[in-house]
Amino acid sequence: MRAVVWTAYGPPHVLQLREIAKPVPKADEVLIRIHDTTVTTGDCEMRRMQPALRYRLLMRLYVGLAKPQRITGLGMELAGRIEAAGARVRRFKEGDRVFAATGFARVGTCAEYICLSEEPDGGALARMPANMSYEQAAAVPVGGLEALHFLRRAKIQPGERVLIRGAGGTIGCFAVQLAKQFGADVTAVDRGATLDTLRSIGADHVIDHTREDFTRNGQSYDVLFDVVGKSPLSRSLRSLNRGGRYLSANPPALLKLRGRLLAGRGRVRVITGAATAKTEDLIHLKRLIEAGKLRTVVDRVFPLEDVPEAHRYVETGQKIGNVIIAVGGDGNQGGET
Repeated sequence: MRAVVWTAYGPPHVLQLREIAKPVPKADEVLIRIHDTTVTTGDCEMRRMQPALRYRLLMRLYVGLAKPQRITGLGMELAGRIEAAGARVRRFKEGDRVFAATGFARVGTCAEYICLSEEPDGGALARMPANMSYEQAAAVPVGGLEALHFLRRAKIQPGERVLIRGAGGTIGCFAVQLAKQFGADVTAVDRGATLDTLRSIGADHVIDHTREDFTRNGQSYDVLFDVVGKSPLSRSLRSLNRGGRYLSANPPALLKLRGRLLAGRGRVRVITGAATAKTEDLIHLKRLIEAGKLRTVVDRVFPLEDVPEAHRYVETGQKIGNVIIAVGGDGNQGGET
């Protein structure tokens, strides 16, 4: 089968398209023919081996100190069709259209096939929404599950004011829509090119961060979700109402310590930590999609052989929503959102 192999830590050209052995499913696994996957900012950070400093050594110890060894592929979400199911698999059958977050242990969706457990360790696997194409569904698991995780932890109440910084990205586009489902008044912050898209997916207010600093405009919020970790921390915290919640998917240094001090004074609550993907949460997202309450935003689609170019594009910081990798298969059958 064709697969993009991660040969070294470094720039996009370390990703090379090669022929490798097709995997064989174990008794508790399904073999998935991947139709579409994605390239995210997280994939680019992993390729360079430049995640947050607190994770860097641990990741090298797990993946390989000098170069990738234990993990040799990138990509953590997919949409595809089950080609074979192991003898102990009960929830899926051959021909099922599925989408999944693989979890860190099974990274490598930039390939034609992958084997996943019926209950992936650290991942999630479910049947695709009936009204989505493979292309659209591939972009749901990582961003959708991360956004759902943080917004649930914030315990948003109807009518609360929520600001999302980095709203135009993989996580942010889902966060805008999910916050609306919780009944929030949503302000989306990103660069000007994304603002029309953010309005189209439900943002009540939009701010172009290149023209306006939301921490200086006199407005205050009940929840501030900093997806990208680039907001000025002190001023951002002061933009929260008393009892507010500061969510960070990419927390800056010392945020946890600062959060403990503020929480001890009853001022605000700081919430960090990556989501643990769960199948029941992916099914929840599927139901919202099928009810017409959630959709994906696709920026560009690249073929499998152009994965390095997709990484280069993501690293420009210009993408809106998701960058898709079209792996192939029997076509992107499915409805449209």
